[in-house]
Amino acid sequence: MGFLSIDKIQQMGFKYIGNNVLISDKASIYNTKNISIGSYSRIDDFAILSAGDGGIKIGCYVHIACHTSMMGQGEIALDDFSGISSRVAIYSSSDNYDGEWMTNPCVPENLRSTYHKPVHLGKHVVVGTGSTILPGVKLCDGCAVGAMSLVNNSFEALSIILGVPAVFKKRRKNNIYNLEKSINMDLI
Repeated sequence: MGFLSIDKIQQMGFKYIGNNVLISDKASIYNTKNISIGSYSRIDDFAILSAGDGGIKIGCYVHIACHTSMMGQGEIALDDFSGISSRVAIYSSSDNYDGEWMTNPCVPENLRSTYHKPVHLGKHVVVGTGSTILPGVKLCDGCAVGAMSLVNNSFEALSIILGVPAVFKKRRKNNIYNLEKSINMDLI
């Protein structure tokens, strides 16, 4: 995997870029002026970030794996230490699919109905491969999403969730917070 040079990243016009950020030279990133990326974060091959007016906010030590997509007009926020596995899709916008309106961005706006809601993933949230997160979802600190899950509701801290639609399975251990203390965030 090849990564962009820091000079190239700085030329892209991000709203904010922290230290030691790695972005694959094969990632596709749109509307960089609305994207902030914290220190020690990494975006892998074939990830697509398309920020709308709400923007995309990526904290520190965040990993976004290959073939991930994050898009929509609403804000998408990934707090520190969160991890997004491959082929995850995060949407902050959606068409109305009830049949009263047409769908897709190729038809005139007056013939379709879309809605936009922010998506927030707290600290230490991990999302398993192939999962989809829909507009309006808030996953509180420490949530873990099982592979191939459809997340259409919000969940409390340290929840392990899975399924289609995702449901609460059990509580996650909280040792992640003790381990976090070994990283000096003041140096970032």
